[in-house]
This record gives sequence, structure tokens and C-alpha cells, in this order.
Amino acid sequence: MANFEGKIALITGAASGIGLAVAGHLADAGAAKLILVDRDADALAAVELRAATVRVAGDVADEALWDRVDLAGLDHAVVNAGVAGASTIADHDFAEWRRILSVNLDGAFLTLRAAMRAMKGRGGSIVLTASAAGVKAEPGVAAYGCSKAALIHLAKVAAKEGATDGIRVNAIAPAGVETRVWDAVPMFAERAAQIGRDAAFAEMAKLATPLGRYAKADEIAAQIAFLLGEEGALITGTTLLSDGGYTL
Repeated sequence: MANFEGKIALITGAASGIGLAVAGHLADAGAAKLILVDRDADALAAVELRAATVRVAGDVADEALWDRVDLAGLDHAVVNAGVAGASTIADHDFAEWRRILSVNLDGAFLTLRAAMRAMKGRGGSIVLTASAAGVKAEPGVAAYGCSKAALIHLAKVAAKEGATDGIRVNAIAPAGVETRVWDAVPMFAERAAQIGRDAAFAEMAKLATPLGRYAKADEIAAQIAFLLGEEGALITGTTLLSDGGYTL
């Protein structure tokens, strides 16, 4: 496990799924302070970690939110907050398109901007949670896939801009991860109601990935920690595909 002793980290979408797993991983690795952002205030309040914790309830796509988040001394950031949705382009409601792009792209930009401003002149490392859906085209994921493809490119631009300040920026692109974001996907929700969540995940993974399984949130958290930590000191502007072979 990478050592984050004494470090300060920002994590968005931190009340569940990958964000919560990253928070736990960094806390266990010695982080001094974690700044957790999530719009689910109740779930955020329930998070208990072995590190000093600052909880900020709010929408990452609200520019005003970032005026009240104290990022002094920030070492690491995980730009993770996101939402899912599914619709064909012809049937896509524009308000739903904007909802997904607002959180996944606008919110990521605002988070990234705030983190890079806090790290300027000091250095640090940032990971953006993208998705294999931003690499491989599939029917019904236009808004989600486009938002994640944009994050992959945003990480590259940020890596070039941040390099002179010693700021590394990378992305991670999982395929299926067993988190509650899938509950917003009608196909999964319907199947989970029929056979249960675990069985639905297993069924989809066997169909979608050569390795025949989806990732656990803790597995993705460990990979993010690698990109954040000293072991990844020369890695910047890259996207780690962690997809079980889905994009092959």
C-alpha cells in the first residue's frame, strides 16, 4: 500500500462507491486530512474514517460551492463525482443530457480547476474517474460516454498545463464496477429486481468482459492510489484502462 502519511486529499462523490473506497484507502494509508464532497448530505455524514475528515455537502457543478471549500495545503485530488443515464440519441431528452454533462464534465472541470489552483507552485497529483464508455462506443450511452471521453482529454490538457508546477494529472477508465451508479441504468435495475444485484452484476460481466467479472470499488481505489502516490511519480497525462478486457 502506498504511503500517504501526513497528506491532504480532496475526493468528490465520496459518500459511496469508488469515492468512498478511495477515502477509506487513503485514510488507512495515513492521510492527515480528507476533504469529502458529495451532494448526499446524509450519506456523507455517515462516513467514518481513520483520518481527520471535512465533509462538504453540495453539487460539484455549482461554482459557488468551490468558494467555500478550503483546499489549503492540498496534496492530492480525486475528481470522481458522476452520474449515469441511458438513452438512444434519437430519444434523448435534452434536460437529461444536460444533467449528465453538468455533473460529469462541468463538475469535473470546476473540481479540477480548484485543485490545480490550490496545488500551483507546490505540486501534487490528481486522478479523474473516467470510464471505458469514454473509449468504446455502445448504443444508449451518448451523454455518459461523451462526458467520460471529455474527461480523458481534460486530464491530458491538465497534465501539460500542470507539469511546470509539478502537478501530475491522470485518468482511470473502469468498465463495470459494482457500485450503486448502476441503479440509474434501467436495464440493470430491471434485471436486479428479477434476480438480485449480485447475480445481475455477474450475468452482465460474463457477457461484457473477457475476464468474466466486474471490478470491486476497493480494487479501483487501490489503482487510483497508485496513480496518486510516489510509485506513479513519472506517470502523467495517461489513462489507465481497468476494464477486464471490455475494450479489446
